[in-house]
Amino acid sequence: MGGGGAAGADAAFGIPTQGPSGFRGLVSNKKALGLATFASLGGVLYGYNQGVFAQVQVMYDFQRRYQAVLGDPDLSQEALDDSVDAVKKGLLTSILELGAFVGALIAAPIADKISRKRSISMWCVVFMLGTALQVGANDNIDFIWAGRWIGGMAVGALSMLVPMYNGELAPPGIRGSLVALQQLAITFGILISYWISYGTNFIGGEAAWRIPLALQLIPAIVLCGGAFFLPYSPRWLMLRGREEECLMTLANLRDAEPESLLIQSEYMALQAEQLVQEDEKHERYGPGKSEFYYAIRDYKRLLTTKTLLHRLFLGASAQALQQWSGINAVIYYAPTIFRSIGLPESMTGILATGIVGVVNFVFTIPAVLFVDNWGRKPTLLLGSLSLAICLAIISAIVAQFGDNWTANQTAGNAAVAFLYIYIAIFAVTWGPLAWVVSTEVFPLSLRAKGMGFSSAVNWLMNFVVATITPIALQNIGYGTYLLFMAFMILGVLWAFFLLPELKNRTLEEIDAFFRDQSGAEDAARRQRIAKQIGLDKLPVQEVKHQEDVSHAA
Repeated sequence: MGGGGAAGADAAFGIPTQGPSGFRGLVSNKKALGLATFASLGGVLYGYNQGVFAQVQVMYDFQRRYQAVLGDPDLSQEALDDSVDAVKKGLLTSILELGAFVGALIAAPIADKISRKRSISMWCVVFMLGTALQVGANDNIDFIWAGRWIGGMAVGALSMLVPMYNGELAPPGIRGSLVALQQLAITFGILISYWISYGTNFIGGEAAWRIPLALQLIPAIVLCGGAFFLPYSPRWLMLRGREEECLMTLANLRDAEPESLLIQSEYMALQAEQLVQEDEKHERYGPGKSEFYYAIRDYKRLLTTKTLLHRLFLGASAQALQQWSGINAVIYYAPTIFRSIGLPESMTGILATGIVGVVNFVFTIPAVLFVDNWGRKPTLLLGSLSLAICLAIISAIVAQFGDNWTANQTAGNAAVAFLYIYIAIFAVTWGPLAWVVSTEVFPLSLRAKGMGFSSAVNWLMNFVVATITPIALQNIGYGTYLLFMAFMILGVLWAFFLLPELKNRTLEEIDAFFRDQSGAEDAARRQRIAKQIGLDKLPVQEVKHQEDVSHAA
């Protein structure tokens, strides 16, 4: 995962190319925003795939066709729902996450070899293959299993590639927002999948579920073809030694002349970052070794050094807690959950699920706009506490009135309302900020590998949650919400006692918290390289002035 270092390269070398952040920064960098928005079709694929299968697996024809896994074909819709094998239903959903785990692990070295944009096209082809297997499946459910595994590999790869590409394309001031754009794209994909499935459910028969599955091919084809026309990542060009092309690409992306101080400063920061990474490897492990050897030694260092383990624990635990908030239990099994809290009619459940998609999407927008301005600790502390309260209320309502929803429809409506509030709170807190925390806790030299490990934890926890949710709903009912509530109480304690506020902290301040010298070592190495290539000679105030003029224009 080679994008971590570049994301902070210019800031790490003291170049003040931060620019405006938030909404103003996005508006003043229209080209980067447009390119990142197109690349984020990969997030739409991920979100659509997440949402659509939640709808498809409760459609009557799909359940009847695959009765060996999902129920008795001679039962009514309501009885068919009750006959579903919860273990197999969970695995049929979560096998995508297992495939995504593998895809995320193997995507980085491929992206370093063939480029970010070509990797995006390649994984779109893999996604289309997985989708075709699902759409064309006969009565043998093995096609669905295989299709979801293959599609999952592509989803996992794209979930890593798209934020990395966006981060490497973006000016520093809006990198957080453009990386968070992936989360917005995911929620948009979930949103449209819900409403498309709501519409096709009126068709009935096999078309009701084959059509929404097939529609995934449209954004995949558009992204696959369009990615060829995207610019190469400047970070990747520098990685491959294509320095002149890197400079021209930066100038084109920023609408500035290659000779301008603004472009020269960012270009030299990328050049210095590449030299720093090579210097760090040679100094620590010796020259002349393979990239695989260096990667293994870095992972060993990350997993065996006490101070680095502390950082890894915070990054990985942020991802684990995000999943154990229960968010994907709701996304994957929303129709089932809505029926469990008093919405017995199939169409009503799917309609209510569509509103979940709307709430999730709308409340992710402020997170994208303002994620670079928020404090991490108070936001996650308040988010954990609020989610725990919502889950406790939902659990209490289900426990008290779940035996007779017909006579207690008002209570059921209240449970639905608190589920919507829960979705909104997640969208503006744990949704984007778990990824931000996972980025910030690692020193630059190990950020990519630390993020890779943390992302793997996210996918594994996603797999576990998706597998156990139907089992828990079937066997412990309201206790399912109490389980997720317990993890959010743990999240409150984690945010209050363990999570440092790293926003706007210097490398020395971060090192002091972790009782580590990794950041200081990185800084010293960067200063040495900066002097070596003349980066320290740039007139910093003039760079800052040019940038202010550029953004004002």
